[in-house]
Amino acid sequence: MEYPDFDGEAFELVVEKEYDGWRVDKLISQYREDLSRSYIQKLIEEGRVLVGGKKVKTGFKVSSNSQIQVYLPPLKELLVEPENIPLDILYEDEDVILINKGKDMVVHPAAGHYSGTLVNALLYHCKGKLSGINGVLRPGIVHRIDRNTTGVIVACKNDRAHQALSEQLKLHSITRKYNALVHESFKEKNGRVEGAIGRHPIDRKKMAINEKNGKPAITHYTVLENFGKKYAHIECQLETGRTHQIRVHMASINHPLLGDEVYGRAKSPFSLEGQALHARVLGFLHPTTKNYMEFEAPLPEYFSALISQLRRMEQGERK
Repeated sequence: MEYPDFDGEAFELVVEKEYDGWRVDKLISQYREDLSRSYIQKLIEEGRVLVGGKKVKTGFKVSSNSQIQVYLPPLKELLVEPENIPLDILYEDEDVILINKGKDMVVHPAAGHYSGTLVNALLYHCKGKLSGINGVLRPGIVHRIDRNTTGVIVACKNDRAHQALSEQLKLHSITRKYNALVHESFKEKNGRVEGAIGRHPIDRKKMAINEKNGKPAITHYTVLENFGKKYAHIECQLETGRTHQIRVHMASINHPLLGDEVYGRAKSPFSLEGQALHARVLGFLHPTTKNYMEFEAPLPEYFSALISQLRRMEQGERK
């Protein structure tokens, strides 16, 4: 794809039948959830969105099979500013920093959203000393967890450490254990879910089991506690790390996470802000010492309170 003076990211998509007649800005926001609607509208006004090779207006409605091309402007380093946001630091040295991330915090900025993220907080705390491998929007970030998933995440302060941990991720040698609260109890004590994960063929905001176009994904789970017949507390260990892996895999075997607004059930008797998922354990070989290190983030208050509520519900059912 070519664009005058273009030197940023570009992507294209073909309008599927289900989106015939949609506004072009709405469709793009469905395809790329990291781009805000207002930011997409600005791109359209700047002539950076083409439909069938032609510039369009914001309210333009697309037809099925039309080809859309989107040209993002180059990212500017100054757009990501250090912010004095408190961090729950589990460990820190010259190479790595381990954070216990809270709910409702995005890991790294995305186009149109440049503040309040973990990266903004790390830039302030580490005084800019973060690896640069992932560019200006994701300095130091080796892996990510969803906005409403809590728990331990590691960032790197230099490229050498970043490359070492990235290699361990590629080899699936990093220990990643999550605690989750899910619908439906289990008969078995342990299990394994295997299913390639890729973009959902219709809803572009979702991931799905997609054996044709997805990437291999394996999740191991252990049942920690059943609460009657309706709910359970499990530990999931990732063998691979795909986007929304635990949420997609557990939903695929009829055990969606409590509070999951994307893959969960429509009605929930609990007041939750997003899925009940906590990245509890992260272990890896230290990039300098080569010693195995393991870090644990305690269950957050909301998670422990929900477990207590589920136990009370189970006791009530027994009476």
